[in-house]
Amino acid sequence: MTAGELRRNDPAQYDLLTDQWWEPSGGFAMLHWLAASRAEHIPPAPHPGALLVDLACGGGLMGPHAARLGYRHVGVDLGRPGLELARDHGMLPVQASVLAVPLADGCADVVVAGEILEHVEDDVAVLAEAARLLRPGGTLVIDAIAATRLAELIAVRIFERLPGGPPPGIHDPRLFVDRRRLRAAADRLGLELHLVGLRPSLRDTIAWRRGRRPAVRLKRLPTTAVLFAGYGRKR
Repeated sequence: MTAGELRRNDPAQYDLLTDQWWEPSGGFAMLHWLAASRAEHIPPAPHPGALLVDLACGGGLMGPHAARLGYRHVGVDLGRPGLELARDHGMLPVQASVLAVPLADGCADVVVAGEILEHVEDDVAVLAEAARLLRPGGTLVIDAIAATRLAELIAVRIFERLPGGPPPGIHDPRLFVDRRRLRAAADRLGLELHLVGLRPSLRDTIAWRRGRRPAVRLKRLPTTAVLFAGYGRKR
């Protein structure tokens, strides 16, 4: 079976595309860019043994960033092939659902939930699990796609056809994230969360396409209507 034969948002697509995880110009290129962007909002480890929990870690692209910042890096994912690859890049793998992580309450100094909220039926439940794992004062970093017609047009109809964009069929617009609902849930869960829009640098993208840059920087946008990130902490 090929990725093109699966339904939209089928997790099996990630298993079929395992060889793409660490290809900077492969099908998951933009996930490399997002990992670097997330790392910019994570403080250096506050103490020896500080823990970063990476929800839906895939092939472990946050690994080099977590190591550089001084964290123990635990990745949680359902897909065994991605976890095995992530372990080879220094991550401690946990095969489990991001809705039921087998780790203790308040164990994490940082929780990253990147590109997962738009892949689950209950994004608030993922946010609640992140809040449970975080210690008071701990850092939360998320990114996701907004539930808007503009996001569907750009992320699915356009980006899936472009190099560096998501693999075709990887997203289901039905699951894109309601930002108002997410903010309200964060407040109930004791999370201070600030949302910002993101976009790839056009100049970097052109240079990357020509082989002149290994990666593309993500820049802030005044709107969160397509790709957005959330930065915050647990009260």
